[in-house]
Amino acid sequence: MAVGYLEILRTRHAARLLAGTLVGRLPNITAAMAVMLFVRAEGGSYSLAGALVAVYGVANAVGQPVLGRLVDLHGQPRVQLPAALVSALGMTGFAFTGVEPLVPAYLCVAVAGLFTPPLEGGLRALWPSVLRKEDQVHRAYAMDAVAQEVMFTAGPLLVTLSVSLWSARAALVLLNVIGVLGAVSVVASVPSRAWRSAPREAHWLGALRSPGLLVMLSAFLSVGIALGSITVAAASYADGRGGDAVYGWLMAGLGLGALVGGTVYGARQWSGAPERRLRVLVALLAVCYLPLMLVPGPVAMTALAVLAGVFLAPCIACAFVLVDRYAPRGTVTEAFSWLVTTFTVGTSVGTGLAGPVVEAGGAVRGFVVPGAAGGVALLVLLVTGRVFAVPRGGAVVVVASENDPNRAVEPRFSSGDRA
Repeated sequence: MAVGYLEILRTRHAARLLAGTLVGRLPNITAAMAVMLFVRAEGGSYSLAGALVAVYGVANAVGQPVLGRLVDLHGQPRVQLPAALVSALGMTGFAFTGVEPLVPAYLCVAVAGLFTPPLEGGLRALWPSVLRKEDQVHRAYAMDAVAQEVMFTAGPLLVTLSVSLWSARAALVLLNVIGVLGAVSVVASVPSRAWRSAPREAHWLGALRSPGLLVMLSAFLSVGIALGSITVAAASYADGRGGDAVYGWLMAGLGLGALVGGTVYGARQWSGAPERRLRVLVALLAVCYLPLMLVPGPVAMTALAVLAGVFLAPCIACAFVLVDRYAPRGTVTEAFSWLVTTFTVGTSVGTGLAGPVVEAGGAVRGFVVPGAAGGVALLVLLVTGRVFAVPRGGAVVVVASENDPNRAVEPRFSSGDRA
């Protein structure tokens, strides 16, 4: 199973790009937890902490597609590194100004979120120029999804360790310094410096002028809602059944399921149209959410959480393939950034939606929300089947030869080809 992943990691530059991107994303992955702990350490309320996290999330959602478009226009180093530095300065400023006065605190957090570099989208734009075969690119997308689950587990542990060894302020600063180092590792690499997006048609909508991409974003908004609602319903379930410990096990179960599912999915080659495969994966994802409504004891519930997470990473990996296919020419980084933004917004909406549902009907009704949201995602893909079946211009990348960084050459394959 691991042979395919090892083959990718042995490819020149691949391990460095993956590791650098994951490290560079640490400030973003851990922002909510790090800000929450810092605000509480400074004597601020949970309401203030939540508001600051929300400002960071909104700013991040706005900044990702904007910065992604700039990367497509101007290249990765000229955008990613300055953005990483400004974002780190924003969060460092927040760490040293504290929560009072409020205006500078909100401003610093907003700057940190707005200028978070689109490393995630940038990595997916680089894979076709680094790997030799299209099936390797698709496997790299799956490996990418799996690695994310690892980082979402390791990131909070790093925050907790930093806070216990030093302080919440030190944790904020340290994570952002590490993030800048990760960004430097990526943008200093040959593939990042040589990568150029294909010439693009000038259009104010950018990547959003692709109907197929809009379908993808609509579906994954609902998938994000499902994931966000589970976190709230799980917290409600854990109350009276073991509290934080049970909640931690449920969240770990979701992550473990996604890790296993993504690993298995990426270990084999898939034939047939990825559009059809995504419909099947989303259907399975929605079905696996339904048993959560049984709310059995903690052990059985943890097993159901593992099941609920199994098809998440495969759905995301398949979505990466389709975003690559449907992104209009010259907009690949922006398109991937839109997927990140949509998923993030969906998660926030799901969290807000599940709160009142849980308060009105408890955990059982709370777990209805992810199943319903998964069903909506599937319905979107089914209803828009005709639009979703025709790629609107693959995101063909143009890369420079390593021997002559100034010479543009055509990629070995077009990312718009059918899988």
